[in-house]
Amino acid sequence: MKYREAGVDLDAAERSVQSLGKLVQSTADACTLSEIGSFGGLYKVPGDVVDPILVSSADGVGTKIKLAFMTGVHDTIGRDIVNHCVNDILVQGARPLFFLDYLGLGKLEEAVVSEVVRGVAEACKENNCALLGGETAELPDLYSPGEYDLAGFIVGIVGRASLIDGSRVREGHVLLGYASSGLHTNGYTLARHIIFDVMGLSHDSEIPGLGKSVAEELMTVHQSYLPVLIDPLSHNSIKGLAHITGGGIPGNLQRVLPQGLGAVIDRSSWEIPLAFRILQEGGGVSTEEMDRVFNMGIGMIAVVEETETSSLISSARERGSDAWVIGEITDGGGIEYR
Repeated sequence: MKYREAGVDLDAAERSVQSLGKLVQSTADACTLSEIGSFGGLYKVPGDVVDPILVSSADGVGTKIKLAFMTGVHDTIGRDIVNHCVNDILVQGARPLFFLDYLGLGKLEEAVVSEVVRGVAEACKENNCALLGGETAELPDLYSPGEYDLAGFIVGIVGRASLIDGSRVREGHVLLGYASSGLHTNGYTLARHIIFDVMGLSHDSEIPGLGKSVAEELMTVHQSYLPVLIDPLSHNSIKGLAHITGGGIPGNLQRVLPQGLGAVIDRSSWEIPLAFRILQEGGGVSTEEMDRVFNMGIGMIAVVEETETSSLISSARERGSDAWVIGEITDGGGIEYR
């Protein structure tokens, strides 16, 4: 008996690794010291950062990945995982150095692997981040044919003096909300239930009133805020940052506030995107639950001095993003909406 007969095709795995070489190499920078195929990725710590601190994170894309199975579109999932991880270390002031991915599949389909990794590589280049390595595992006893899971691992760098840890946040600072590109990578279990089970739509159905198909809206790539925030971070304009992921604004903003401080959010300060309103109405979801599950149109929140808001909003709009003053830091814990 051969391994292939048990469900694992070693020849396909080898071909896949070889075909990915150019994609991985296209992300290499001056600090990349290893090539694809080595047991471990080698990366030289840059020497341009004073008192450097390495910042790392790992994440996945959740059940958004099921939409890739439905549509056969896989490169956007690769971009999602990179951008999500970039944002997670950006909130501590870090710029990304290198990224690694893990792809577990029921059956190794070379075209699918190539598309996923192509998306990963494209996002790495967009974020000036080396794709240092990864792992592709064919696991027929864990995943059904046509299904896979994707995880990402990132390492970035920040100088100790520029580290954002919430210690500079004060009562009276304002909250600057940066627009999300959509649902990003959170809340998809509820969104899929509403769209497919309650509203009875399919992935290629047009969402009533939105003018987009389900796939177009729900597969919109998770936005990276690195291009928008890298300059303000370099000028120490930002006192705190919160990436609005699972848990929404209430669950994520509190994570970056010092003990004893809270925040007031003004709901009228930004227009909640239509897609979220359709989901809420279609599923009969309470506003409180929507706030806990979805980003509601705000993908990142910066805590800043009030005098900085005009220049930061202008800077964001110059880079194709939008931002609004959405609240302020208050004395006492908790996140309150008004």
